[in-house]
Amino acid sequence: MALTGNSSGLDRLRFSNRFSRQLPADSIDENFCRQVSGALFSRVQPTPVKAPSLLALSVDVAELIGLSAADCDQQQLARILSGNELLPGMDPHASVYGGHQFGNWAGQLGDGRAINLGEVIGPGEKAWTLQLKGAGPTPFSRQADGRAVLRSSVREFLCSEAMHYLGVPTTRALSLVLTGDRVVRDMFYDGNPKAEPGAIVCRVAPSFVRFGHFELLAARGDLNLLESLLSFVISTDHPDLATRLSESDKDARRVIYLDWFARVCRSTQDMVTHWMRVGFVHGVMNTDNMSVLGLTIDYGPYGWIDDYNPDWTPNTTDEGQRRYRFGQQAAVGRWNLFQLANALNPVIQDAETLQSMLNAMPAEFERARKEMMAGKLGLPAAAVEHPSFDELLGGLERLLCSQAIDMTIFYRCLIEYACQHDSSPVSLIDVISPALYPLAGSDRTGVVPENRPLFRDWQESYQTFLLQFAADSDSRRANMRAANPEFVLRNYLVQQAIDGLEQGDRTEFDSLLRLLKQPYTDLAEADQRFAARRPDWARQRAGCSMLSCSS
Repeated sequence: MALTGNSSGLDRLRFSNRFSRQLPADSIDENFCRQVSGALFSRVQPTPVKAPSLLALSVDVAELIGLSAADCDQQQLARILSGNELLPGMDPHASVYGGHQFGNWAGQLGDGRAINLGEVIGPGEKAWTLQLKGAGPTPFSRQADGRAVLRSSVREFLCSEAMHYLGVPTTRALSLVLTGDRVVRDMFYDGNPKAEPGAIVCRVAPSFVRFGHFELLAARGDLNLLESLLSFVISTDHPDLATRLSESDKDARRVIYLDWFARVCRSTQDMVTHWMRVGFVHGVMNTDNMSVLGLTIDYGPYGWIDDYNPDWTPNTTDEGQRRYRFGQQAAVGRWNLFQLANALNPVIQDAETLQSMLNAMPAEFERARKEMMAGKLGLPAAAVEHPSFDELLGGLERLLCSQAIDMTIFYRCLIEYACQHDSSPVSLIDVISPALYPLAGSDRTGVVPENRPLFRDWQESYQTFLLQFAADSDSRRANMRAANPEFVLRNYLVQQAIDGLEQGDRTEFDSLLRLLKQPYTDLAEADQRFAARRPDWARQRAGCSMLSCSS
């Protein structure tokens, strides 16, 4: 968008920088790769880029931080949001943390290409951290260049905002800036690197504290700093708990810490349940990619389910193990919380209570999943208590796995089936046929003949539930539309936008920016192609299905 006027909007931004003011900094100022201990961050300056230009700005995220786009100069915005220029009050730094990657302890990791500009105070005194991804090397870059390419930056910018409008807890994206530099990447890890356009995303969140922050401190035995970080996170993000932190009694503090951990468990559960609802696969659920606020963070090789497959992962690095596959995400979330509990226990010193909380999580996750599925099916939460509800979901799973069925389109089609006014429904197959991918041997409806009994049996079970839990069709339709998106950010759509941008054409990119803001609204006829099944050409093309971590 074109921005005009002066820089007064930028000049009015207020920075509090609680993280860098209240927690210990690295004693070394030089920017070189090293182990950093006894500190939670290193101060580091962004590395200037050649020719920053603003490709996209999220106006509503700008409003969150108190920035009026109309009051800003586009060129200055590009300089600031690329790291070429700093505003008064900014305190650039990279934080240090560790983590488990693909189930293995990786030691120190840290912000290898992310630089926090500082914490800005927005309307209502709400604090937001601004973080540039791709702004140059830090002490944690592990000999890499700290940059990001256009394709990964576009994916992060679009997905952050798409997830927000889908109602999924997420970090946000303020801006996407082209750097004017070329960045060399080996996209396929096949020994054929090439220079690609560089870009920087400005990410925004109340906090970027991860499970891995606590893990690294625990692994190093730095328990005083671990407790300081725990107290800081509670004080800044949980004001109701913070009022009790002044209590000096050790047992009282233990209860507060346990209450906080319970909230992390619930927010993680809520996040993953939303992922499953919309068919999202994170792809890299390492503990260093897990936010203590239960926000989706670090959009790398993510993807949305096209044809339903609980074993699908979008991450080529995970293709063999499939640790982070769609159907495994709740279990991995619990495993990651177990690692966080291990890190916290030296301070909390109540392994029994922590273990009991973790033991309760499978049942809690399953309850949340069932209630989510009831919503997708147009049934009330009370339906999960029905003795045949598990059988209903089991039959649905078998049906969806029986052949290539588009998850998003299936549930959207199901709305009309569930909201018929009479008790003599049309064939389920006829209603959901737009969701069926063409297969050899399928009939005119797209169904493989031997699968017809699955559709027939599940239709009968589902119809029984619809009749037993009768609802006004308009209310049921509204509820199902709110649970089942019409538009999701499929990988091949994003890749088409990236292809266009690399050729100087932003048509597809702008279309996605517009549509991601209304994912539950029926698309206009001209936009129907954005809600269609994945085309055959996109099944194997790089960037359209599975992706590497290269960016």
